[in-house]
Amino acid sequence: MLTGRLCWVPLLLALGVGSGSGGGGGSRRRRLLAAKVNKHKPWIETSYHGVITENNDTVILDPPLVALDKDAPVPFAGEICAFKIHGQELPFEAVVLNKTSGEGRLRAKSPIDCELQKEYTFIIQAYDCGAGPRETAWKKSHKAVVHIQVKDVNEFAPTFKEPAYKAVVTEGKIYDSILQVEAVDEDCSPQYSQICNYEIVTTDVPFAIDRNGNIRNTEKLSYDKQRQYEILVTAYDCGQKPAAQDTLVQVDVKPVCKPGWQDWTKRIEYQPGSGSVPLFPSIHLETCDGAVSSIQITTELQTNYIGKGCDRETYSERSLQKLCGASSGIIDLLPSPSAATNWTAGLLVDSSEMIFKFDGRQGAKIPDGIVPKNLTDQFTITMWMKHGPSPGVRAEKETILCNSDKTEMNRHHYALYVHNCRLVFLLRKDFDQADTFRPAEFHWKLDQICDKEWHYYVINVEFPVVTLYMDGATYEPYLVTNDWPIHPSHIAMQLTVGACWQGGEVTKPRFAQFFHGSLASLTIRPGKMESQKVISCLQACKEGLDINSLESLGQGIKYHFNPSQSVLVMEGDDIGNINRALQKVSYINSRQFPTAGVRRLRVSSKVQCFGEDVCISVPDVDAYVMVLQAIEPQISLRGTDRLWRPAAQFESARGVTLFPDIKIVSTFAKAETPGEPKATAPKSAVLEEMLHNLDFCDILVLGGDLDPRQECLELNHSELHQRHLDATNSTAGYSIYGVGSMSRYEQVLHHIRYRNWHPASLESRRFRIKCSELNGRYTSNEFNLEVSILHEVRMSDKEHVSHLIVQPPFLQSVHHPESRSSIQRSSVVPSIATVVIIISVCMLVFVVAMGVYRVRIAHQHFTQETEAAKEAEMDWDDSALTITVNPMEKHEEPGHGEEETEEEEEEEVEEDVSSSSSDSEDSEEEEEEEGMGRGRHGQSGARQAQLEWDDSALPY
Repeated sequence: MLTGRLCWVPLLLALGVGSGSGGGGGSRRRRLLAAKVNKHKPWIETSYHGVITENNDTVILDPPLVALDKDAPVPFAGEICAFKIHGQELPFEAVVLNKTSGEGRLRAKSPIDCELQKEYTFIIQAYDCGAGPRETAWKKSHKAVVHIQVKDVNEFAPTFKEPAYKAVVTEGKIYDSILQVEAVDEDCSPQYSQICNYEIVTTDVPFAIDRNGNIRNTEKLSYDKQRQYEILVTAYDCGQKPAAQDTLVQVDVKPVCKPGWQDWTKRIEYQPGSGSVPLFPSIHLETCDGAVSSIQITTELQTNYIGKGCDRETYSERSLQKLCGASSGIIDLLPSPSAATNWTAGLLVDSSEMIFKFDGRQGAKIPDGIVPKNLTDQFTITMWMKHGPSPGVRAEKETILCNSDKTEMNRHHYALYVHNCRLVFLLRKDFDQADTFRPAEFHWKLDQICDKEWHYYVINVEFPVVTLYMDGATYEPYLVTNDWPIHPSHIAMQLTVGACWQGGEVTKPRFAQFFHGSLASLTIRPGKMESQKVISCLQACKEGLDINSLESLGQGIKYHFNPSQSVLVMEGDDIGNINRALQKVSYINSRQFPTAGVRRLRVSSKVQCFGEDVCISVPDVDAYVMVLQAIEPQISLRGTDRLWRPAAQFESARGVTLFPDIKIVSTFAKAETPGEPKATAPKSAVLEEMLHNLDFCDILVLGGDLDPRQECLELNHSELHQRHLDATNSTAGYSIYGVGSMSRYEQVLHHIRYRNWHPASLESRRFRIKCSELNGRYTSNEFNLEVSILHEVRMSDKEHVSHLIVQPPFLQSVHHPESRSSIQRSSVVPSIATVVIIISVCMLVFVVAMGVYRVRIAHQHFTQETEAAKEAEMDWDDSALTITVNPMEKHEEPGHGEEETEEEEEEEVEEDVSSSSSDSEDSEEEEEEEGMGRGRHGQSGARQAQLEWDDSALPY
């Protein structure tokens, strides 16, 4: 083709093309020549395929963009001047790179976004340059189709369709797919827009995910182990670009439907004094659609580790016997250690419950005279005992109670012991009581004897019949052996507890057959057996199960309590009624001060189904009641702590009342509410009074015991009996006991009297009171009282003036803010105003008679007496008041003395006394009275000094 173009060149030169000569004719010839020269259209390919990378302007075409013209190498006519793209708003343009060769390039006018348009198709044509530079007759090629594909760039990260996913699975199963997560990519190409992989980001979780986003569990899940899982998942596109944000997958583990009780709490708190508290107010039974025909529920309150098997009253055994209506005559063999009952002082004891622990190395001797030698054919032995298996291969006898020979011999007259988990009672009669072969040993074999739990034992003896009551149930002996009576002798007997006294057949008398275990409330009552009602009362618990609103239990519910109310059995055939019945079961503790601690609860169920061999099994409910600590009371004794009485009153039949105004008050510190600020000092603590019972008050004699030949403490038994209290009297003091209110004890203490037949040698007697609640668990302060003799002074007439001008020592007024109100309330103690009036009248009579000289002597004596009795507090008793009237005095005119009021007489005497003692330097009180008397009653000095005595205004 190039050869063809070169052939045209000589011809054009010959015709003169390109020369400048010729004028107008030349122009015509040029047009003619152009028409002949530019006679071919440019040529391009019919179609092109191009690729452009996203966000780039270069298009790579296949084949390349090149236009050819057959008019070449003719200038202009054989050159390519342009490429034109046909279409609206196309983002491409074509430019000519070389006109001669016809090479061109297709490029983007603006960034290309694959996500907006992946492909472009348009028409392109090539244009030559025409005949010359000024010619416009360009020729264009045919239309070629251009198809351009946009190449994608991985600019977008995968995103999940949901921000979070949730699924619920049942425990114990392996799932192929729990749920499917799905992510998308906004890139336009399959390579970058497709998700090729998913991955779990959270480590150490029992889950896996596949390439399609399906999550499965790799092991069986447990609801009890973990109830919810939260895992993070990410996604990758095929360009391995991760997701911009991970997604959260929450998997909840649902328990397998297991039959059982739902919606109950393990810990139930009990505040003392709150009455009956429901244990499971929202509990209900899940049967998993089981065909249940009936159900039996057993609720058990386990309290065997609290006190003596449960929370019982911790009063002394003597007080408990009286509360339960037992007959009198009980003898407590294990009382609280005291001066009168000192044989238990050396034993190991839990003072809060009065439990005595025996470790196999100790015993206690009961003093002679505590228990009579002859118990008669009827008597009762009671005790609380906790005992385990006997130590050693061949267990020896473990003595609880033993009455044996004190010396010479080793005969056991009666004994109670444990041997190989058998309880044995030995009773040997004397020949003077029986001379035949009689029952002597009674054996009981019970599992409870060695179960290390507390049990209450009562042995009723009505010889030859012996009956055992354990926890209220009756047991007959399984074995009774006979023996001959004991030969009579004059050997004394020794009663012991915790071991048996071996007085003979050994080199040195000693204890033997020691007891291993715990004992409490060991008593013996000679001459009488105990009734079943009293036995049940003595072992009754003060805590137990209860049912709120029995009438609302619903029809078809049967229930039964055991005697101690620690076990409740309910039965019914309707699940709804059973649920409501169990919701009404409650715990109650009637003690005002219960034992704090844990009480375990267990609810067991037995289910029957309709005609099915296999029925559902309901697990037990294990919970506990936490009894909180009760508020501890502070018991206070208050009253007059110093008394003076004349000797005649000590010698009288009624004696001297010791505690006429004693008060017993119990208080507790009020707990602060959450909104109140805490107290900054102890003085700001709020004390509130509370009411509770007392179980004894002891009145002790201080400074030596009473001498029964000349003194004693007395109390009418009617005062005790009508208040259901008892008392014991000894030279060491008076003990009042029995469970009663504080007001009852106050009333009894008000009637305690002290008598002394020879008071002349008595200077003073001191007493001390101490009261208790719950057998010493809470005790009062020690209240001390001192009683003194009020001596009557007899003097001659001359001495009357000097001594009566002075206030007697027993009339000195003691200014005590706490006792002022009690003095005004007491009928025994006169008011201060009355005392002042009487003294003033006496002083006035003798001041006028004797003069100023004797007044000064009397005042000096008064000063000495005042220093000696300054701190003394006393009661007014008018039996020792001696009023001496001078027979030489002239009486006042009738009616004149009655016009004088008591206040005027008092003020006149104050004025005279203050004027007569104005020279004394250490009598400030008289000077104050003098100033006051002169300011208010200046005219009283003109009255007559002789007064007639009038006692109508004296309150006795």
